[in-house]
Amino acid sequence: MKVPNNVVWFEVLLYLSLTLDALSVAFGDRGSVGDLLAPMFLEAGLILLLVYFVHLAAQKRKNWPRWVLTALLVLSVLSLLPELAENGIEIGSGIELVSCVLTAVGLYCSYTGDARGWFNA
Repeated sequence: MKVPNNVVWFEVLLYLSLTLDALSVAFGDRGSVGDLLAPMFLEAGLILLLVYFVHLAAQKRKNWPRWVLTALLVLSVLSLLPELAENGIEIGSGIELVSCVLTAVGLYCSYTGDARGWFNA
């Protein structure tokens, strides 16, 4: 069965967002080397889990990962707002903002147009 266009956009935009997140983790400002490994592995593991959720939603037609991704977007935005209010847009928060926008547009595509019937199967 052919994947609908909106689902393709959902998949591409969320993979772009997760790529930005991975680059942010990889090149993020860290303290000493000892402080680097544990949080970095945790963040990398979370990104891999989210990649799996995108795959489940887009390719396996599962609806629940799409809802989990939506909830995580809301939490990301809520955690980003105080940082933006306090510091304004800096490089790290700017990357996070772009990532949130890409995720929001991708999720919007997954809930609209020809994607609606894809997740109800």
